[in-house]
Amino acid sequence: MHTMNGLSKKKVERIAQTYLDKITEVYGFSKHFKSYPYLTLEDKVYSDGTDKNLKGEFISDDNDIVLYWKNIKSEEELIRTLVHEYTHYLQSPSWMTRYYNMGYEYTDHPYEVQAYVEEENWIQFNKK
Repeated sequence: MHTMNGLSKKKVERIAQTYLDKITEVYGFSKHFKSYPYLTLEDKVYSDGTDKNLKGEFISDDNDIVLYWKNIKSEEELIRTLVHEYTHYLQSPSWMTRYYNMGYEYTDHPYEVQAYVEEENWIQFNKK
């Protein structure tokens, strides 16, 4: 398992795009968006200051998977993050909000629970 530390942003982006292509092949196209998600590598280490260990997020308004690449320490973390965020791409943005409005929090939100379960499939994308 290679470490992400010490790799350039360009190298991490190439690796991430390769894995995202594999994930796209397996999981397919979302019925909630008109295109596959964009991939953005963010230089900041977190978005809003609340989670300094944030590795990624899916921004449904932009159809964008954002990777906080400086927080990703290994290929396993990279693949898990991509699988997690791609799962959100496949989910309904309106239901994401609706579940939160129903009182779910991040730890028990049905879509987050599903995304963490999907992460366990990371190993199938790490085959050489």
